[in-house]
Amino acid sequence: MSQSRTLDPQTQALLDVIANSGAAPTHQLSPAQARTAYLARRASLQPSPEPVGRVTDLAISGSDGDIKLRLYRPINNTDSCLPALMYFHGGGFVVGDLESHDTLCRSLCNQAQCAVIAVDYRLAPEHAYPAAALDCLAATRWASAHADELNIDASRLAVGGDSAGGQLAAAVCLTCRDDANVNLAFQLLIYPITDALMRSDSIDRNGQGYLLGKRDLAYYYDHYFADMAVRRHPLASPLLAADLSGLPDALVLTAGVDPLHDEGLAYANALSQAGTKTQYVSFARQIHGFILMGQVIDEAHLAINTCAAALKRALHPENA
Repeated sequence: MSQSRTLDPQTQALLDVIANSGAAPTHQLSPAQARTAYLARRASLQPSPEPVGRVTDLAISGSDGDIKLRLYRPINNTDSCLPALMYFHGGGFVVGDLESHDTLCRSLCNQAQCAVIAVDYRLAPEHAYPAAALDCLAATRWASAHADELNIDASRLAVGGDSAGGQLAAAVCLTCRDDANVNLAFQLLIYPITDALMRSDSIDRNGQGYLLGKRDLAYYYDHYFADMAVRRHPLASPLLAADLSGLPDALVLTAGVDPLHDEGLAYANALSQAGTKTQYVSFARQIHGFILMGQVIDEAHLAINTCAAALKRALHPENA
């Protein structure tokens, strides 16, 4: 099947531009080069950041130094006690930071009428598994414990993320399930990694020619996971968890032309089978990472709207 028949025309046009640019694929770059290239794409792919009510940069103590956070409050609602979303950025555990996902966090904050707390977790290869998961867990527990000073409602606390960030959100949910001090209300999983063993058919089906390739996935995983054995841990591969019951309601969003498509769908099905109320949406003609590409892909805005609407229903049940 040709890309022109499979992809949104805007997405196909973007892939054509990238192919003609001669840019090296991620797996041929050093981590430092990959980080620079990832951030450099923002100007041409992401829309202008929309205004919000307030942005506050914070830092908390982690197991290996400070963890930087960024707190967003929605426009025209800076003083109310609000529900909150802990947001974990994507980037294969190797790239990405508070800046790479700033526009997305702003949009979710305004549309869902919730505070957003973005987490600048440690990156690989400097910090291998489970460093990123531990940072996201520490930030979530800290936000819950400090809800009063943050002016957020700890009983309406969600977690979310895209790609590696979706995996981290799922891992935090699994870890906090038996934590009496953290009450998670919702999980937003955007094309999440759920099986780090790379066993799903879509990794081969969509593993070449669609921006994120099979070799790129292997590059990311080899940097973050010390060996194959740890990839079987639930914090690495949530799909392999023995028990997925008792988790917060979920929205799982996938892209149809994405190496991670099948494992995202499998995780949504597994959550549903375990009794978790789960919504599933697939953007059939889209590629991995498209939600950040709203300057050139219109469906990115629809995807954000879908995520924000689900968050708003979950976190503002009085208005549902």
